[in-house]
Parts: sequence; C-alpha cells; structure tokens
Amino acid sequence: MPAVPDIFGRLIMDHELHRDLLDALGETQGECEERSELFERFTKEVKSHAAAEEQALYSTMMRKPETTDETRHSVAEHQRIELLLNDLAATPMSSGAWMTKFKALRECYLHHIDEEEAENFPDYAKYLTEADEEYMRAVFDRRKNAEQAEAEVTPKLLEDAKA
Repeated sequence: MPAVPDIFGRLIMDHELHRDLLDALGETQGECEERSELFERFTKEVKSHAAAEEQALYSTMMRKPETTDETRHSVAEHQRIELLLNDLAATPMSSGAWMTKFKALRECYLHHIDEEEAENFPDYAKYLTEADEEYMRAVFDRRKNAEQAEAEVTPKLLEDAKA
C-alpha cells in the first residue's frame, strides 16, 4: 500500500491538478461546453482547496510567530484569487475580455502556488511538530470534501466587488 503523503505532498497533488486544469482551460476557445465545464471544475477545486488549506495549514501557521507574516500574505493571495475567479465567472466566455482575465488569473494563481511550494512549505516545515502534521493531514481532506460539496461558481465583476 502506498504511503499517505504528508500535508505538503497532499497540497502539491492539488496544485498539479490545478496546473493541468489551467493548461486545459488555456487551450479552449470561445463559449463552449468544454470551457464551461473546465472552469466550473477549476473554480470548485480551487475554492475548496483554499478553504481546506486555510483551516488545516494556515490556522496552524498563524499561531507560530516565525511564519505569521508569510501566512497572512498567502491568505491575502487567496482572497485576491477568489475575486479574480468571480470576475472571470461574470465575464461572457465568448468575449475577448474572458481570455485576458483568465491569463491574469492564471498568472496570479501560478505565482501563489509556486511561492507556496518553493518558499512557504519548506519554511513551515521547520516549525511543525508531529502532532501539527497529523492534525493538518487529517483535517485537510475532510474539510476539502465538505467544501467541494458546497463550492459554487459565483459571478461577481471585480468593479462590483470593490464597491
């Protein structure tokens, strides 16, 4: 039986799926069923991943003074990504603006997960106890499954979100 990945391995598994979905979305054109289905899947994946990551990982790291600032930065990036997802959902897929906004979202999201993997995760690992790791790994999948069942595509233009 294969070993269960640690919390960072589990998060990276999701990141790889998200990269694949972004690549597939980038290959779509116009308003089509494939784009719609991929976007819905990506949105639900990212929203449920972010909520579970905040509950399992970030809540633990916020309690460790050495990682509080970088954790706050990551939470702020999650909020920005959700705003971009909602803005993209409110943009007609047939418009040229959709692909422009998609590219901005993709760049922002890839920056976020690359930063987590290269900087945050190695830094966080230095401050975790075995109990922390067991807690985070147990909570992540349970929370992600619950969040995914509730996740929705929520169209809201960025300019409306700022009002």
